[in-house]
Amino acid sequence: MKNKHIGSSFEDWLKEEGIFEEVEAAATKHVIAWQIRQIMKKKKLTKTEMTKRMKIKNRNQLDRLLDPKNESVTLLTLAKAATALGKKLQIKLI
Repeated sequence: MKNKHIGSSFEDWLKEEGIFEEVEAAATKHVIAWQIRQIMKKKKLTKTEMTKRMKIKNRNQLDRLLDPKNESVTLLTLAKAATALGKKLQIKLI
């Protein structure tokens, strides 16, 4: 019996399974959370200071942003985090 997946890419398999967008979004969120944590660490920013810089009332919003598994982060929250870190948020369709 010949395996139909031999020679195909992992990306092709994800698309065949209908989960490519879901997996890509989860991976993107992991990277964003990691990047924010790394910049915070480099700048020696505590969660309290980051919350103040983002002008948000409680840390729950920041915790959701830093949680790689939480994919329900808004663009506004991402933009606030970027500004608080002295960065610019750039999103584009390619």
